[in-house]
Amino acid sequence: MGSGLLYVQAAQRLGLQPITLSDDPSRYDNFGAKDVETIRVDTDDLDALIPECSRLREAYEIAGITAARDSVYATVGKLCRHFDLPGPDPDALEQCCDKYTQRQLLAASGVPIPAYRLAANAADVENSAAEIGLPVIVKPAVGSGSVGVRLCRTADELAEHTNYLLGAKHIWRSAPRILVEEFAEGPAYGANIMGKEVVAVGIGDFGPPPHFVYRGSTFPAALIDDEYERIVDISLSCLRALGLGWGPTGIEFRWTKRGPVVIEVNPRLHGSPTPQMVQLAHGVDLITAHIQLVIGEESDLRKRHAQTAVARFLVADRDGLLDWIGGDSEAAAVSGVAEVKFYVQPKTPIVRKGDYRDCLGHVVAASSSLPRAEAILQRAVDLIGWSIIPLRGDS
Repeated sequence: MGSGLLYVQAAQRLGLQPITLSDDPSRYDNFGAKDVETIRVDTDDLDALIPECSRLREAYEIAGITAARDSVYATVGKLCRHFDLPGPDPDALEQCCDKYTQRQLLAASGVPIPAYRLAANAADVENSAAEIGLPVIVKPAVGSGSVGVRLCRTADELAEHTNYLLGAKHIWRSAPRILVEEFAEGPAYGANIMGKEVVAVGIGDFGPPPHFVYRGSTFPAALIDDEYERIVDISLSCLRALGLGWGPTGIEFRWTKRGPVVIEVNPRLHGSPTPQMVQLAHGVDLITAHIQLVIGEESDLRKRHAQTAVARFLVADRDGLLDWIGGDSEAAAVSGVAEVKFYVQPKTPIVRKGDYRDCLGHVVAASSSLPRAEAILQRAVDLIGWSIIPLRGDS
């Protein structure tokens, strides 16, 4: 989920005045943060952003510019260069956000990744899958949040998902480019990096295939020293291969029979509630650390304590209309619960997509040990309920 509000709040705690630039200011109406000005502007249009920021600079001293979403992060890097502010390398970000280019650069540096092919049409997808061997992962070459990502185990599933991606249902911002990849089986780990330092490694839990909807995560992951060091070493190899190493990076792994394999490198923090969980587990505030880099200050990444943080995503179990959802207050009152958040309001239509949009909310808990944290989490989740009723016309 998005971390925009967390960035706004962290900036305010540092004594900064946040100003949000957005092509849809209404999405920030529920921020609940006071004294936040929001300006409507196309965040993909550098030529529109530069004069807007120049206008702001006449009234304010701009301390820094950043974003929580990788889709606009390269543009942020270009803005930082234009205004001579600390920021990421936009060229590195652009090549990282293209998953095919990312794969090529990682492979050239010897980083372990799944076998992959690039496809532009149905015949390419079919031929690529035949070369790699079923099952395969089929996904857009650009995107996030598992949108359009599916495990295809049979020729029929492959054809069905290819038709979906190339049909009118999936929105492409440019000509279709599809990645066909080997299915890397094994536990899913995530490395959370600031600069060139791996701050935390967590383990995630997905719902059932063929989709990849997060169900939960744990920090820190239960790894022996050698396993942790292997993930750190490969993470640093990814940074070198992709020209990253300024600001945040999130790397997703699968621990396969041949060890950790890199699934994806994202030039941003992993989405909420990961930053909150890293802070609960280790006492490191990654979002504040990122903003400190942005404004040219030193960030403190020293671990201050050791706890176990666990999260559970509340995932819709059917399509329809969300009639009611509740129990958040009761769940939040459970000792050890750090956060309960709903993403949707009653009377919202629910149409499952097989990606992050299927999540209705999350619950985070922390304690001194994994069994205690899991028990607290389950107690809280049991207090939450919702009802999804059929939409009119549904059978």
